[in-house]
Amino acid sequence: MKKFYLYILLLIFTATGAVAQDKDTKKADGLFERLAYTEAITEYTKLIEKGKADKYVYAQLAESYAILGNTKKAVSFYKRATKGKSAKLTPDLMYKYAQALKAEGNAADYKTWMQKFTQAKPNDSRSASFLKNSNYLSQLLGQEPAYTVKNAGALNTSYADYGSAVSNNTLYFASARNTNRKKHNLNDEPFLDIYTATLDGSKLGTASLLTGDVNTKYHEGKVAISPDGKRMYFDRNDYYKGDLDKDEAGVNQINLYTAEKVGGEWVNVQSAPFNSDEFSTGHPAISPDGNTLYFSSDRPGGKGGSDLYMVAVNKDGTFGTPTALKNQINTEGTEVFPFIAQDGTLYFSSDGHMGMGGLDVFMSESKGANTYAIPQNAGPGINSPADDFSIYINQDTDTGFISSNRAGGKGGDDIYILGQLPPCDVDVALTVVNPAGEGINKALVIVNNTTDNTSESDTATTTGRYLYQSKCNRTYTITASADGYKEATQNITVGKSGVNQTITLEPIIDQVVVTETEVVLNPIYFDFDKSNIRPSAAAELDRLVNVMMQYPTMVISAESHTDIRGSESYNKNLSQRRADSMRDYVVSKGINASRISSIGKGESEPAITCGSNCTEDEHQLNRRSVFKIVTR
Repeated sequence: MKKFYLYILLLIFTATGAVAQDKDTKKADGLFERLAYTEAITEYTKLIEKGKADKYVYAQLAESYAILGNTKKAVSFYKRATKGKSAKLTPDLMYKYAQALKAEGNAADYKTWMQKFTQAKPNDSRSASFLKNSNYLSQLLGQEPAYTVKNAGALNTSYADYGSAVSNNTLYFASARNTNRKKHNLNDEPFLDIYTATLDGSKLGTASLLTGDVNTKYHEGKVAISPDGKRMYFDRNDYYKGDLDKDEAGVNQINLYTAEKVGGEWVNVQSAPFNSDEFSTGHPAISPDGNTLYFSSDRPGGKGGSDLYMVAVNKDGTFGTPTALKNQINTEGTEVFPFIAQDGTLYFSSDGHMGMGGLDVFMSESKGANTYAIPQNAGPGINSPADDFSIYINQDTDTGFISSNRAGGKGGDDIYILGQLPPCDVDVALTVVNPAGEGINKALVIVNNTTDNTSESDTATTTGRYLYQSKCNRTYTITASADGYKEATQNITVGKSGVNQTITLEPIIDQVVVTETEVVLNPIYFDFDKSNIRPSAAAELDRLVNVMMQYPTMVISAESHTDIRGSESYNKNLSQRRADSMRDYVVSKGINASRISSIGKGESEPAITCGSNCTEDEHQLNRRSVFKIVTR
């Protein structure tokens, strides 16, 4: 798998932080600096064979392999470059090692090296993102794909094929398949040209070399077509009107160009006024209204290796002044390959935001006036442990294309077709019950969709049921409440099958203590030698009724006790009459008679055994009503 598209089409290339050690590395370093990574690997490897390798050589080999997309080899040499206390590790090297480990599926070591990176560079936005959720990778890998992903098959070759733009049922993409071109020294493949293929729904025709003046003997890559189909924006090597320009270091940058469609061919190639010999500008994307051009550039003043920019396209085709995108879009890493969907959502690839592998696709909702929501990872399917980039989405059909060097492809970079997943809806049934398992009539249920940040609420049925339909793979926070009950909250996850969830509400018992064996009320008083229920006693018994309503299966034994004054038979009869009165009152309030019995205990079970020496307070404590729980 070859990761060269990034370095060809936007020559963003940060050294490992090391400096050439001696004359032994001079030849290899020269090849590395000229982006001849395949040849540089050969020369650095010779130094190993001669016993002249050190940590600098290992770091250069790791960097070369990483650029060419061989993360397995990169990890091997990063490990050697970082081994031992003598290794002088830059934050950049730590981060690149972590990225290579992640691409190889080594989540534990990725986390270790990211933690080292955050300690070495705590003010880096990538450090802040990682520390905010250091376990994000396992959570991200657990998400369900948003699209079906299928290799475009015959459209791809054993060479690099990537970059998708669609206009008038035509797919535009870049490919290195043109073996009539000379090979470049980065990875020994032919220079890239722009190709087209007819598009009929999801069916692709045979690829054809783009006719006109756009393709040259050097690289042409990413394309964007104006909404009216008459103007092309594309990037190529800094080669214009027969001149191949280079910067002061001898590097040929990438510039952005336009072309007009005349007679079915793309002609009249013009260089964008904000190009430069000293930095790269490429990966064009045009807004749906054609008024704004987006691109990636490593121009001075940026935040990282490359940043995303926007520039106004005037009615006469001229341009305004480029402005960097705001709101946490750009990082100290690499942001490339922007795409603007019909609703204004920005899609782009980045290795600076927290992803699954090398480059991941992220999306950010437009808030207007160069303001964007916090970027969100596009998730598995679109993204993989490899590099995923140059996305195109048709929101009307929910289909599109993605380029990737993921495992299982036909060549280095391949084009993949994004398909619409079959609708996935499941039924969710919530039942709000009391501790006895019985439904609570008209309980209020609030459903917060934490995946989509939406909310709904309504009352449950008389049996406590609340039904709704959910999209697959959603998470919710459910809050249920009802009069007389404590509010309860539960988190639920909806996969691809129905959910039947019970939420139990505990009763609110005002001034009533319910133990395992007893419902404890305030003292219930009777008039002397009487058993009728006084208003104060009724208020306490109402609390008992409330408890028994909250616990529909609870069975109570109402016991009445007296003090020792009076005869034993008198006290027994009086306590039974009082117990019967309490039972009858509770039954009169709607409690089934089978749920409460009455027992007069008289003076047989005093709370305080004090005999004839009891104080008045002790006599009062012995004159009591007890409501024992027979069955809860």
